[in-house]
Amino acid sequence: MDPRHDRPYARMARAIAYLADRWEERPDLAHAARAAGLSPWHFQREFRRWVGVSPKRFQGLLTLEHAGALLRAGAPVLDAALAAGASGPSRLHDLAVGFEAATPGEIGSGGAGLTLRHGLAESPFGRLFAAASPRGLVRLAFVEPGDEDGVLAATVRAWPRAAVVADAEMAEGIARAIFAPDARGAGRMRLAPRGTNFQVKVWQALLAVPPGAVTTYAAIARAVGQPGAARAVGGACAANPIALLIPCHRVLREGGALGGYAFGGDRKRALIAWEAAALPAADAGTPQRAKPSTSPME
Repeated sequence: MDPRHDRPYARMARAIAYLADRWEERPDLAHAARAAGLSPWHFQREFRRWVGVSPKRFQGLLTLEHAGALLRAGAPVLDAALAAGASGPSRLHDLAVGFEAATPGEIGSGGAGLTLRHGLAESPFGRLFAAASPRGLVRLAFVEPGDEDGVLAATVRAWPRAAVVADAEMAEGIARAIFAPDARGAGRMRLAPRGTNFQVKVWQALLAVPPGAVTTYAAIARAVGQPGAARAVGGACAANPIALLIPCHRVLREGGALGGYAFGGDRKRALIAWEAAALPAADAGTPQRAKPSTSPME
């Protein structure tokens, strides 16, 4: 067995995927613990450490009712954040993010003179691919088994004249800064994505949506001054090269439906729940559905 399979982030990846995939069934503690390969007691402890709440609380945060409640409660959030000038830096669990898109010259030259460092790292939401230039992170993506070469090839196509160097340590450092329970708030991460002027405007607007809040495609379209461009906003979200840190997972359809996500609806739902779990209980409140369980999670 690959030793990575039993590392804490791998166990939590299995548990989170299990709960997100079965959010309507609300599986009991014993089944969720078995999916993680732990005893129920150890599972409770590890889950609280990595996710910040109990498995039962996380189940509540996974519901579509919760997404709708977030949307209703957070409707003014984007407007307020933009009015306060927060369209640049934002935070993901206290991680400071700086945004400076690739320059036209860098794009036009295909990255000539740049060195892109790339690597793979594990996270509680699956394997991550990261690529960075001296200017900052240019790609961050969840990678399914067997797709590693494909995401690297796509990155190379976007920067065909850049030098490409493997750097697993760089990727692992990014994953730790984002996900490790004892490393939140570690340093400042710079983003340097490549995109059209419209895409960059959308990505900047997304940075104003705080963790634990959600918005809509229409609201983002209004924020970038093109209120009729909700569909184009969806395209910009789909083209987002930096998952998580440019938080397209926080964009829902009108009414609270999840909408699309390049890395799957279950992962999108789980990311929204994970971010809400970091909020004070009063802010992350969610309607709970009464449903009996043979072994309820606490």
